[in-house]
Amino acid sequence: MGEQLKTGDIVPNFKLHASNGKDVELADYAGKKLVIYFYPRDMTPGCTTESCDFRDFNGEFGTNNAAVIGISPDDLASHEEFVSKHELPFLLLSDTEHTVSELFGVWKLRSWNGEEFMGIERSTFLLDEQGKLAKEWRSVSVDGHVKEVLEAVKSI
Repeated sequence: MGEQLKTGDIVPNFKLHASNGKDVELADYAGKKLVIYFYPRDMTPGCTTESCDFRDFNGEFGTNNAAVIGISPDDLASHEEFVSKHELPFLLLSDTEHTVSELFGVWKLRSWNGEEFMGIERSTFLLDEQGKLAKEWRSVSVDGHVKEVLEAVKSI
């Protein structure tokens, strides 16, 4: 694995399977600001709260020429259930091989209940209309996070 992306870098194009059953690539969002949030797992409490917060502010992101996508290592069946259950208006991308997670440097050694495992470190990235990484939030705490991301979207 090479160096992880940092603020100011142009994000290389990538393609993943999406919850709409299609392949989606970064280039599909050219000319828009893009919020990419990486989260550990569908249906877990923190990930559900975060995804529903992004859902509730989705209109405001749209008004500010921004799209939102979520990425986790879950498969498409899990994503489809998550989208349906919580009426998420944006795509969830399936990074089962964690190639995109590694590109952003969010696939890390984690620990929970004394167990160590590889997984996603909850993180969000904001790309500008040219595909440049404008802002990053790593090791995100869910409370108030989406409002903070929305303020950043409005400021670029």
